[in-house]
Amino acid sequence: MNSLATAVTAEGPALLIMLPFAVMLLSIAIAPAVWKHGWEKSYRWLAVSLTAITSGYYIFGQHDVQPLRHAALDYLSFIVVVGSFFVAAGSVHIRVRGGAGPASNTLFLFAGAVLANLIGTIGASVLLIRPWISINRHRFAGLHLAFFIFLVGNMGGALLPTGPPLFLGFLKGVPFFWALRRCLFAWFLSVAFVLLGFYLLDSANFRRSPRWPRGEHPPPAQRRIRGAANIFWMFIMLVALIFAPEGWREVALCSAATAAYFSADKEVRVMNNFTFAPLTEVAWLFLGIFGTMAPALQYMELHAAGFGLRSDMQFFWFTGVLSALLDNAPTYLTFLAAAFGLHHLHPDNASDVAAFVRDHDHHLVAISLAATFFGALTYIGNGPNLLVKAIAEHEHVRTPSFFAYTAKFALPVLLPLFGLLSWFFFR
Repeated sequence: MNSLATAVTAEGPALLIMLPFAVMLLSIAIAPAVWKHGWEKSYRWLAVSLTAITSGYYIFGQHDVQPLRHAALDYLSFIVVVGSFFVAAGSVHIRVRGGAGPASNTLFLFAGAVLANLIGTIGASVLLIRPWISINRHRFAGLHLAFFIFLVGNMGGALLPTGPPLFLGFLKGVPFFWALRRCLFAWFLSVAFVLLGFYLLDSANFRRSPRWPRGEHPPPAQRRIRGAANIFWMFIMLVALIFAPEGWREVALCSAATAAYFSADKEVRVMNNFTFAPLTEVAWLFLGIFGTMAPALQYMELHAAGFGLRSDMQFFWFTGVLSALLDNAPTYLTFLAAAFGLHHLHPDNASDVAAFVRDHDHHLVAISLAATFFGALTYIGNGPNLLVKAIAEHEHVRTPSFFAYTAKFALPVLLPLFGLLSWFFFR
């Protein structure tokens, strides 16, 4: 097939079953903004209903449960990883008093981006957002929230598959240290670019701060960590993620998370305002995503050429734009399937995955960087984004609206970066 129009004409009935996937993603993107209270009550039923439609198609229409089996196993592994790090990080409280200048803020964000690779963007965001607000409370502005989301909530997840979206590739057989080896240089340049922009903007904010007149510096920050023992459990989780075989990996992660939760001081979770509500919401939403995406993945595998996706530049921008508008985890899998299909390979076949990583991983570089970076363009591009915004609002600091975040911060900072990445790496 030479075009998307031809594909739609030829396979209209097959495309129809992709509607639950489209409805799920569009609902996640639009409903929280236009129907907030109704969405909070109905998203669980929507996820279950759409999953049931897709499951019924495979069970009764295709008499093939293999796609459902793959989706269920991937979903369980995904939730175990995200949930384990979320629970462990929620039982660690970093208390910071005092203020921070532009240089120390920049160092904090760099450390947060590194940490996010080790414990996942959700875990790092939960762990660090409150101390980040604390050290900047006297002058907290939209730029502080935005750059935290850029670096800790998104770009920090580009080197190790400790969370979405790269963990989904790891589940398919992409080696654990592949991204660290292939994406480190691009990651370092990108983080340096964003940190430089932050330093310049935060310096201007610091000079305008009414509490700290020009030429003065805030008192040195005093730091205290409670629940530090849980850092040990997070290290155990990371080791299990790397070395434990499938099945045992999930058992080890759940065991470590359980130990972290019950061994931690309850007062620490109170100080963190810790609840399972954010994790529960993520679990339900991704049930709907994983439960409906199999037809879309199969279609992309079969018809990648019909979409005209061939160059790394195209994979970078198509993956990126959809990651920003929808969610980067399913977008990553969708375009990964398209890249496999372009070379007549299948992402659920171990030998095909090995061949793809060996011979065509330049596509994977483009898809991985796009999914992890472009997710920062909007609040709905990645799971930690809305989580960070909600915590910040709970801490009674001002946060940019949906459109202000994108128009005032994300587009001016990130679009030039994406243009540079395209020119340097994907021409």
